[in-house]
Amino acid sequence: MTARHAITAAARDLAEASPTPRLDAELLMAHAMGVTREVLLLGRLDDPVPDGFASLRARRLAHEPIAYIVGARAFWTIELAVGPGVLVPRADSETLIEAAIDHFGARAPATILDLGTGPGTLLLAALDQWPRATGLGVDASSHALGYADRNARNLGLAARATFRSGDWATGVEGRFDLILANPPYIGTHEALPREVRDHEPGGALFAGADGLDDYRRIVPELPRLIAPGGTAILEIGATQADAVSELLVAAGFAVALRRDLAGHARVLTAT
Repeated sequence: MTARHAITAAARDLAEASPTPRLDAELLMAHAMGVTREVLLLGRLDDPVPDGFASLRARRLAHEPIAYIVGARAFWTIELAVGPGVLVPRADSETLIEAAIDHFGARAPATILDLGTGPGTLLLAALDQWPRATGLGVDASSHALGYADRNARNLGLAARATFRSGDWATGVEGRFDLILANPPYIGTHEALPREVRDHEPGGALFAGADGLDDYRRIVPELPRLIAPGGTAILEIGATQADAVSELLVAAGFAVALRRDLAGHARVLTAT
């Protein structure tokens, strides 16, 4: 069987496990071949199917995230190594970087703080966007910080990125032009897709019964951490804009809402 026919068959089988079955099948085939998806589509579709493709397909059929299987996920202008035990970067989170670009305009932040950095997602994307900036990423997971260090080295950003184990902003000193945070915001009893619920780390997903526990800890720390003219940009769940806005306003901030490409409430900007 050629790669072309195997991709078609796999996409049909994956339709129940994935909202993007054809894309997943192409990514798995490219990974099995050791090439990019672009190379596969432009000239390798008539190659024989590699031996490893069947096992990769089986893993995806079991709802394992595609990013874990291929070991990487593209985000903004960078590609990040990811794997079991770290939160998979989502395209929706690129809305935070877009909001930061709009805030600073022709200026650039000099110092960046990423609270709950995971594999370095937001911090490294921001450092790639602003080549003169430096930043600190904080996370409670040493496993995630290992990925963050690796990604910083792979991207040539290690000299400008520092990562630290920590409990949100506790012990963080100084002021930052840009503070980014994508904390857990799922309520304890909310339903999730199997690939998220069964594979991604619960500590990066769940935040109490209403999903707001970590905002209640982060927001009171922000006034002492934001430099004059700076901003804090927080990702939120689609139904949390009012509740998190109230926390920010109570802390003395002016708040603006930004929606993602699907029109969902996604980001709050505090100044």
